[in-house]
Amino acid sequence: MTSALVVNSGSSSFKYQLIELDGERTLASGLVERIGESSGSWKHTNALTGESASNDHAAVPDHAAGFQAMIDAFASTGPSFDEHPPSVVGHRVVHGGTTFDRATIVTPQVEQQIDELSSLAPLHNPANLEGIRAARQVFADVPHVAVFDTAFHQTMPPEAYTYAIPTDLASQYAVRRYGMHGTSHKYVSEQTALFLDRPLSELKTIVLHLGNGASAAAIDGGRSIETSMGLTPLEGLVMGTRSGDLDPAVLIHLHRQAGLSFDELDDMLNKRSGLLGLTGNGDMRDVQAAAVDGDETAEAALAVYRHRIRRYVGAYTAQLGGLDAVVFTAGVGENNALLRRRVLAGLEHLGIEIDDDRNELHSRDARLISTDSSRVAVLVVPTNEELEIARQSAAVAL
Repeated sequence: MTSALVVNSGSSSFKYQLIELDGERTLASGLVERIGESSGSWKHTNALTGESASNDHAAVPDHAAGFQAMIDAFASTGPSFDEHPPSVVGHRVVHGGTTFDRATIVTPQVEQQIDELSSLAPLHNPANLEGIRAARQVFADVPHVAVFDTAFHQTMPPEAYTYAIPTDLASQYAVRRYGMHGTSHKYVSEQTALFLDRPLSELKTIVLHLGNGASAAAIDGGRSIETSMGLTPLEGLVMGTRSGDLDPAVLIHLHRQAGLSFDELDDMLNKRSGLLGLTGNGDMRDVQAAAVDGDETAEAALAVYRHRIRRYVGAYTAQLGGLDAVVFTAGVGENNALLRRRVLAGLEHLGIEIDDDRNELHSRDARLISTDSSRVAVLVVPTNEELEIARQSAAVAL
């Protein structure tokens, strides 16, 4: 029996799953938080037995200690690594630049390259790398694989990824569109083909990954040809705390007129904009509840959110030269029936028709929510980035 340990490491936390590769079932999952603080915490669940354990006052001074806490959790709560030793460890890495267009076995040189790419993802790559280094100490005899969020979008043509700035500057500082959420977009587009029982190579699909972070991707025959996130995860759709698209002159204006520094502008766009900036609340559930109760500010914010998505659906339909499927995924996309209905309302001229009863159905499974007569299939497909990382890791290492 072979299994993959999948790690998603942040600066002060990491999530993990142990996945059996043969049956593609989760054996265990957990979360280590508040790494480096005076009191850390961890939670671990044995998926085979349902047993859980946690510690809200653990000593977790660094990622290495966090991995040791994980090892102890497996030993005490199971399943035992003696019975289910990981055959490979897969790591989520946010930014691979143009260096990495596929999952890659981690070597000292790969670690160095991930570090060098930190200028493109300063909040993510250093934390991803810290998790890789800690895990390689604990699992020294197991291959480690880096799976990059940006890799799936490396198939975009130059006209899609090029910004119209001086080419010497763009080349020197690696300025171009890279896109994010690639692991999710890849998994969901492939699951869509399986659900529709059609060859992936024939499908023209728009995937809407709507969570606290959000992105859209146009996928033609399984290849990403366009995506909404750009150099960083800031561009594109309205998100929980990120602005998405805006005129870059807004920043110049606010710098000159409001006296905001570049660090303050960076903080504003990433942490105080989006739904939070428009309403004071970055959680879609709360914003929608307020709108239902008659809050005009919340409803106006949701109108902006929906408008941005619809604009991308129209643009990507044109880029694809036709459309076979629109797919909603991630926390908001999978669970918010009202948003799905209102986003696609009035797009019958594109061949999109929503079946209200199907749309309201709550399920953890992939499902069709369009009418039988709709020329474009509309689906909800739960994403599973951990499983995709496990699959890609096994493919290159085992």
